[in-house]
Amino acid sequence: MQTEKIQELVTGQHHFFASGATLDVNTRLQYLRKLRAAIRSHEAELNEALRKDLGKSASESYMCEVGLALSELTHMLRHTRRYAAEKRVPTPLAQYVSRSFVKPSPCGTVLIMSPWNYPVLLTLDPLIDAVAAGNTAVVKPSAYSPASGAVLAEMIGEVFPKEYAAVITGGRAENQALLDQPFDKIFFTGSQAVGREVLRHAAERLTPAVLELGGKSPCVVDESANLSLAARRIVWGKFLNCGQTCVAPDYILCQESVKPALLEALVREIRRQFGADPLKRVSYGHIVSEKHFDRLMGLIDPAKVIFGGRNDRSALRIEPTVLDGVTWEDAVMQEEIFGPVLPVLTYEKIGDVPAMLADRPKPLALYIFSENRAHCRMLTEVCRSGGGCINDTVIHLATSAMGFGGVGESGMGSYHGRRGFEAFSHRKSIVDKKTWMDLPMRYQPYTALHDRLIRMFIH
Repeated sequence: MQTEKIQELVTGQHHFFASGATLDVNTRLQYLRKLRAAIRSHEAELNEALRKDLGKSASESYMCEVGLALSELTHMLRHTRRYAAEKRVPTPLAQYVSRSFVKPSPCGTVLIMSPWNYPVLLTLDPLIDAVAAGNTAVVKPSAYSPASGAVLAEMIGEVFPKEYAAVITGGRAENQALLDQPFDKIFFTGSQAVGREVLRHAAERLTPAVLELGGKSPCVVDESANLSLAARRIVWGKFLNCGQTCVAPDYILCQESVKPALLEALVREIRRQFGADPLKRVSYGHIVSEKHFDRLMGLIDPAKVIFGGRNDRSALRIEPTVLDGVTWEDAVMQEEIFGPVLPVLTYEKIGDVPAMLADRPKPLALYIFSENRAHCRMLTEVCRSGGGCINDTVIHLATSAMGFGGVGESGMGSYHGRRGFEAFSHRKSIVDKKTWMDLPMRYQPYTALHDRLIRMFIH
């Protein structure tokens, strides 16, 4: 889309928002219901698009994308009226007589930039939250998932007038043109490198931004863990979507005493879930592009492969691969992997783990496999991360009752459920002062009596 058309679209959304058309909660709920119906009616097309873009099966597409978007819609349809209501708060005696309240108000016209790895979920979830909060929205899907972007554009175009919500497809030129527009908030999900560019553009206009990024999420396994179940859940979370998940376990940090047993359990579980030849398994999926395929192959040290390592470049597939004997200096530990490669490192005592993680960039997730509650409590208190799980992986992002987001290098801000509504809202603090009484002590000329009264009221 040409820059002039983008500018015209954004200006139109600003005018539509200024008209007050999105402020009525009933209108918001009406459009959320229309969106829910559209997702259901387009489910087959969304599944096919996800298969083309990423090789996802229909089961995985519903479990990890379409179904979770519908879950967020259900939550917002139930709770938007309550989230949008004014909330009265206590008024200090010094403000007598008055009523104090917090009034949620939408940010305005927002930009939502979504990634390629979960193109349906990570486009629709923030859009749902933005609409629930009363905003207009311009949505920019990733150019790396064109089939999904096309279906989303068609579907959202059927639900919303373009002044309310619209999809812009394309690549870097469109991204640049959008970032040059005057939005009231930017919501970006993607890599840290692109996130820095988004934040740089946002800073030029002092535009607030939510950044959902990634990072090297560690998976800590101690000697008390149920190793067979840990292996099953780690393998599921790591190789879901071929490892192209922002909260996938990036690497295992395993207690030395149980490493042999854990490695054996991991290999057994990969065979169980993906069969003898994962490269030919229809439901396994594929890497999104040749560029990412080549990057991942460059991270695999053949001398450290204990399972997997084979690939099919023509199909952009890499076997679930486990690496042993990995050090912190290896190439695979210098960047987020974002693919089906699982390095295993070790520690001697659980007390060593916080120091090993302290000087590394704060991850989006921290996973702990342990039956020792003291170990779990210590690690969740001391180690910094956006979120995580105890004795499981990935599933914390599927709960609308909890915010999902990063910390430090893994992002800023959060969304889902109430946190999503608040991400696209400004909470106005308002005092409604009554006119039938006026305390005189704040006005000049100040007197000794007024000073005593002020000290009595303010303390």
